[in-house]
Amino acid sequence: MLKQILSKIPRRTPRLDSGELIQPASGSPDGAQKSGGGGGGSNSSSARSGGLRRASSVVFPASVIAGIEPLVPFKDVPASEKMNLLVSKLSLCCVTFDFTDPGKNTMEKDVKRQILMEILDFVASGSVRFAESAVLAMCRMCAINLFRVFPPSYRSNSTGSGGENDHDDPKFDPAWSHLQAVYDILLKFVTSSCLDIKVAKKYIDHAFILRLLDLFDSEDPRERECLKTVMHRIYGKFMVHRPFIRKSISTIFYRFVSENEKHNGISELLEIFGSVISGFALPLKEEHKIFFSRVVIPLHKPKSLGAYFQQLSYCIMQFIEKEPRLASVVIKGLLKYWPITNSQKEVMFLGEIEEILEMINTVEFEKVMVPLFLRISCCINSFHFQVAERALFLWNNEQIVGLILQNRRLIMPIVFQALEKNTRGHWNPAVLNLTISVKRMFSEMDEELFLSCLAQSQEEEERLRQAVEKRNEAWKRLETAASHQPVGRNIAILVSPLATSIAC
Repeated sequence: MLKQILSKIPRRTPRLDSGELIQPASGSPDGAQKSGGGGGGSNSSSARSGGLRRASSVVFPASVIAGIEPLVPFKDVPASEKMNLLVSKLSLCCVTFDFTDPGKNTMEKDVKRQILMEILDFVASGSVRFAESAVLAMCRMCAINLFRVFPPSYRSNSTGSGGENDHDDPKFDPAWSHLQAVYDILLKFVTSSCLDIKVAKKYIDHAFILRLLDLFDSEDPRERECLKTVMHRIYGKFMVHRPFIRKSISTIFYRFVSENEKHNGISELLEIFGSVISGFALPLKEEHKIFFSRVVIPLHKPKSLGAYFQQLSYCIMQFIEKEPRLASVVIKGLLKYWPITNSQKEVMFLGEIEEILEMINTVEFEKVMVPLFLRISCCINSFHFQVAERALFLWNNEQIVGLILQNRRLIMPIVFQALEKNTRGHWNPAVLNLTISVKRMFSEMDEELFLSCLAQSQEEEERLRQAVEKRNEAWKRLETAASHQPVGRNIAILVSPLATSIAC
């Protein structure tokens, strides 16, 4: 049976997808050698002196071949040979296949997947400490299978997560059956207690980490989820790489915000950072504060905010819990990037404002309350009922009402005019009812101040009415004077506004 499977392996030297040609192993000119003693498990003196039988030279690179038949199960070799067998199996799995054609190399794909499952079980068992040759072979196998450039057709319609194609179905990689197994192996390998960190960091280095981060732009959500778990474990285990990982992720965010606003893995990267922030020591380092002000807050600007808004809000709340003084910084940033022409983003911003106001202290609130409630007043008067409704819902929060009560002499005059405008005739009944409820709340909060604001509002309304009347009278005088002028050539004619009005 073993010979039949080996006979299915191509007898020509294949070329890897990554462009690296696999060199034939020395000592096997005829391709697959015969294995004696029950399929490669012989303990004879000749096998010990010259190494166990090599497998097919068309499969194994000469640099990592271990001299043992890769199709032998781990249970059939002694403990002293398990690392050699692992290296052989990893070398066999360095051969990649084209999955765009399901009928191509079917037998070889099945054999490779079976070997990947064996490797996964062996790594998960944690029975033997990994030798450096095995660590090298493992990293090489993962690199050849995972690190790839996404073809243009794969990303041609990509506008970033949550962009214009928000309702498009996700695109799944046809090679996922093998990719998932490789990701599972890498995860078990990184988290294994049998892995020596000092040895592993030589191969899981900065270049390896950068290539992993590049894969977060995959359109396959399953791959991004696996990458998130693997990267989080690497961050937790390789302390020496932590500053580099944070800096590299920051660079991805910078490019996303400042250049094309197209990236599929922003939400997953923010999830990684959300758990990282919770472990920051106090007081926060200047590096973390710079990341907060220059990366986290500007992430509110892209139009695809909805795809990662939940993860971004979580990161912001983590920062505020660590450093309460950052609450006012966040609100100033939100006011700076306020989406005036995007109602859906306005609703999200108002929801985040409410979460921040629940945690803010009085000192920080007083720094931003005037510009904040000027913006909230504009939202109250919004013709989009969800925006107006969400702004009025702020008064349902006891924490926010308490802050307003303490600063009512500044806040009530700012908001009162907007409430009066809604009362006079907002088109949405729900918004109208909420407006009346807020006015009633202000009246119960401080009746004297409420009446003063009402009087000022009436005076302002009267002043505006008189200004409109004066403007209309001025136009009438101009029309009357123009009507008595003779009409000649090259003389401008004043046309009545009614004559040029267009119905919308």
